[in-house]
Amino acid sequence: TLAMMVGEIVAGVAFNSMALLADGWHMGTHAFAIGLSAFAYAMARRFANDGRFAFGTWKIEILASFTSALFLLVVAAAMVWESIDHLLAPQQIRFHEAMLVAVLGLAVNLVCAWILGGAHHHHHDHGHEGHDHHHGEDLNLKSAYVHVLADAATSILAIAALAGGAWFGWNWLDPVMGIVGAMLVAVWAWGLARDAGRVLLDCEMDHPVVAEVREVIEAHPEWVITTRIADLHVWRVGKGCFAVILGLVTHDPELAAEDVRRELARHEELVHISVEINYCSCDAPAQPATPV
Repeated sequence: TLAMMVGEIVAGVAFNSMALLADGWHMGTHAFAIGLSAFAYAMARRFANDGRFAFGTWKIEILASFTSALFLLVVAAAMVWESIDHLLAPQQIRFHEAMLVAVLGLAVNLVCAWILGGAHHHHHDHGHEGHDHHHGEDLNLKSAYVHVLADAATSILAIAALAGGAWFGWNWLDPVMGIVGAMLVAVWAWGLARDAGRVLLDCEMDHPVVAEVREVIEAHPEWVITTRIADLHVWRVGKGCFAVILGLVTHDPELAAEDVRRELARHEELVHISVEINYCSCDAPAQPATPV
């Protein structure tokens, strides 16, 4: 990948092809993403037993994927800038030579996508075994996979632009495809940044597992009248793993936190469960559990 990146950048400059140059620089971000992913895995393993990490080191990987997405957005902006410059100031392009390099770059990207795609889908499918909502997606692996897919897309666009210029004289297609490729990269990068950002900011209260926690209380035949949810916090602490803090108000003096934890533990993705029960001394029954 590194060798192909250098080759495309050198060829893009030598042949005056913005599409090929953009593909080369974007392949550089692919190499950066894979290196960053490997670094994140190494750091996660290194600090796996460090007591300062309350819920483990998994979010190091998420931070790496978020950083990778931001880097991709910067590259997309640079691609747009350079493409506009080439569109306003056209240069003579050596289409056939550039096209050969772009085809070779596409081949390298497809091989990498096949390798990473197999690992990504295997891990994703494994995370769904045994439970409909057990989302064990590896966002760090996904970031590297997205980079490779984006590389392949920009390679295809570069080939199409160079073919149009060589066969139909559409020189303007080279920088235009650079802009189109940049937009495509930006969309994918934004999606990755959004997914990683939600995890980093603990924005998980719309996840299906939250509804499952509520259902345990609201649908339990012995708790539906006497007990309601006063406080609920759910956040992700690992691949398909969540922590929950649940506060209850109840008129049932026999209700114990251990009983609630036992019911919640039926959901495999809940790996850390904290339950606080506030007993109400008044005679009126508690209202049914309502969203908080």
